[in-house]
Amino acid sequence: MSDPLRLGIAGLGTVGCGVVKIIQQKANLLAARAGRPVVITAVSARTRDKDRGVDLSAYAWEDDPVVLAARDDVDVFVELMGGSDGPAKAATEAAITAGKDVVTANKAMLAVNGQALAELAEAAGRVIRFEAAVAGGIPVVKALTEGLAGNQISRVMGVMNGTCNYILTRMQSAGLSYDEVFEEANKLGYLEADPNLDVGGIDAGHKLALLSAIAFGTAVDFDGVTLEGIGQVTIEDIEQAADMGFRIKLLGVARMTGRGLEQRMTPCLVPADSPLGQLEGGTNMVVLEGDAVGQIVLRGAGAGEGPTASAVLSDVMDIARGIRLPTFGQPAAGLEHAARAAVAVSAPYYLRLNLTDKPGALAKVASVLGDCGISIDRMRQPEHGGSEAPVLIVTHKVSAPSLADALEALPQTDVVLGQPVALRIENI
Repeated sequence: MSDPLRLGIAGLGTVGCGVVKIIQQKANLLAARAGRPVVITAVSARTRDKDRGVDLSAYAWEDDPVVLAARDDVDVFVELMGGSDGPAKAATEAAITAGKDVVTANKAMLAVNGQALAELAEAAGRVIRFEAAVAGGIPVVKALTEGLAGNQISRVMGVMNGTCNYILTRMQSAGLSYDEVFEEANKLGYLEADPNLDVGGIDAGHKLALLSAIAFGTAVDFDGVTLEGIGQVTIEDIEQAADMGFRIKLLGVARMTGRGLEQRMTPCLVPADSPLGQLEGGTNMVVLEGDAVGQIVLRGAGAGEGPTASAVLSDVMDIARGIRLPTFGQPAAGLEHAARAAVAVSAPYYLRLNLTDKPGALAKVASVLGDCGISIDRMRQPEHGGSEAPVLIVTHKVSAPSLADALEALPQTDVVLGQPVALRIENI
């Protein structure tokens, strides 16, 4: 059997310890499948004496991940620390410079610095693999770079943040408000230390930017992702959407259009009977559409020790087998930034407005929408009390510029209170 593949693991949180457990418990299986042993030689974390529930005594310890990355007895640097810059980026660069391959679960680092790191790695003859950075245990990176390599990808779409999906489905199933479920999720430990990474769509936006780069052969452009979180979604929106046959999801969509690359991570309505509409709890789902294969739906655990560690091992095993691919599926030096496109495809929208409860208010709203070229498919006015009258509208297909004009004009009337909420209805 060939020489062992030696790993240095930086970051011993949930995922890092999950990787250690798999290697310890399945050493023979991994060796048989890889054709060589896969072993850990050294590890690094912020705290050395913490009880992590896994035996680390057989491994060398480095306080500095940069030192770990350059060790002579490390072939593959496994970066599981997180963070777009700082120690994670420095250690990754050190590993590449020292002739190591890199496996990472760090979506933020690659979304922000992926192009430069990919160019550095490929110039040095090294590989960066990141299956664990996108959608946990779902092998979506491998699907795009390998399984669908013969396809022209037309659209990438999906629910890529389990915490947001948990919040939205829990609101619906329990009839609770956003604030109530947010606090519940926080107590359960589902939220990042900075919750806005989850509920603001940033975490999922990082993932979408990485998938877009692979799918469309472009340089990673996280700054080009339109981001909107789920904080504006109310239990009333969820209930009304359900009554009309829809579910609300934080949905990522990327497509290449004649105007450029469209990337958005925003709350959308999807048909309740669609695969995305039926997605519950913390599960992730990614939908890939190719010209030869049609639509592929990948569903599975989007986070957690086992699923994410499984994805890390997938990359490690490929390196052990000698499979070497460019970071984003094509040589990084040839990738260019695509022009950024606003939402190019017209779609129906769900609108929620609060009106002053006085005669003629609805007529003024209809007039503004008509002036902006927006026709109404359905309108509903739930029962209410007091001086405010909520109104729910589903439009026919409307272009993004026309919708933007309407959303700017409506609050300037004397009948619309506050800012209207607009959620796109996505065709699945």
